[in-house]
Amino acid sequence: MINFTALPEGLPTAAAHFPLAFARGICFPPAMPKTPLAALVRECDRRLRPDRFTDWDGAVNGLQVENRGRVARIAAAVDATVATVRLAIAAKADLLLVHHGLFWQASHPWTSRRYALLRLLIENNLAVYSAHLPLDAHPQLGHNARLAAALGFRRLRPFFVCKGQTIGFQTTTRIPRDQLAARLRQAVDGDVKLLPGGSALCQRIGIVSGGAGGEVAQAAAEGVDTFITGEGPHWTFGLAEELGMNVFYAGHYATETFGVKALAAHLARRFGLPWVFLDHPSGL
Repeated sequence: MINFTALPEGLPTAAAHFPLAFARGICFPPAMPKTPLAALVRECDRRLRPDRFTDWDGAVNGLQVENRGRVARIAAAVDATVATVRLAIAAKADLLLVHHGLFWQASHPWTSRRYALLRLLIENNLAVYSAHLPLDAHPQLGHNARLAAALGFRRLRPFFVCKGQTIGFQTTTRIPRDQLAARLRQAVDGDVKLLPGGSALCQRIGIVSGGAGGEVAQAAAEGVDTFITGEGPHWTFGLAEELGMNVFYAGHYATETFGVKALAAHLARRFGLPWVFLDHPSGL
């Protein structure tokens, strides 16, 4: 599904700047001035500083696939897959921004489905830029900062060390657990799973998007009584009870839509380009 989306606070919608031509739900003007791809990549690298991050083995932060050098339309998605690439092509995008990129292991051989995906990108002049941990950690554009803002939290402190750098945020407040659950459901526009191991009053809340549920003990050791993340394993239910922790699982996909939207909106504002969010939820 291809949808223009409401942007984070302070970031204007593409719809506010460009007349929209509606066709099959794809809302792009028929023709736009083109911006050098290199300029967009420089801006992403300047803001996210991927060179400062140690990431998972095989992950590649930054430009993963280039195009013929210019961009008129930007698409954003959580994952770089055949499905989202096809959605980006249908939206006539020249650049696809993602959180989960194409490379997580050896990048060759280019055969079978791998070849088909790369051929699809090249034949349709679609560049791919990926930001994994750098987009988790960014204090303005990152998933965790934007989710915190959506929950109404403003005074944030760094939280949760991953591979030598902090990637999440925490806040001190007083909010009933049920009220926090309601806010979180609204923020992610979906179901939320609560492991109610702690107090009914949440006072120190930590946020880490994605699949950090296996690190509940680390979250507790960093001093929070409530941990918001995307997903986690079955055994964390008992661990949350033992630790006296509230744990919210709000969806791996759902918690990682915030940063790609914010990054695309930032580039759209900076370079005067339209953008679209490609919603392809995993349900996880």
